[in-house]
Amino acid sequence: MPRILIIDDEDDIREVASLALEATAGWEILTASNGREGIQRAAQEKPDAILMDVMMPGMDGPTTFKAMQENPQTAGIPVILLTAKVQGVDQRRFAGLGVTAVLFKPFDPMTLADQMAEALGW
Repeated sequence: MPRILIIDDEDDIREVASLALEATAGWEILTASNGREGIQRAAQEKPDAILMDVMMPGMDGPTTFKAMQENPQTAGIPVILLTAKVQGVDQRRFAGLGVTAVLFKPFDPMTLADQMAEALGW
């Protein structure tokens, strides 16, 4: 059973995504409420993939992703960014980071697992 780490500063987003992925795909879900906590959980738990918000206070998603790429314990974990920014320039910037995929908010809880599985090649 895949283990997914959700990193998002919004409690309701974490909860909706967690419930959706558990109910529709049966995946085990781990959560973190900010980038620093996410880096620690990723290193400790070694999830199969990470779903991470772009806009977070303190350490945003791209900064968190870069820090994870510099750590051998987390560098190989695929990361999917979740963002409300749909401008072309933002999409190109996120794609240039080397993340696995970018998904957009608001997301459909019933298709989130399918979107993630497709992006991850599962």
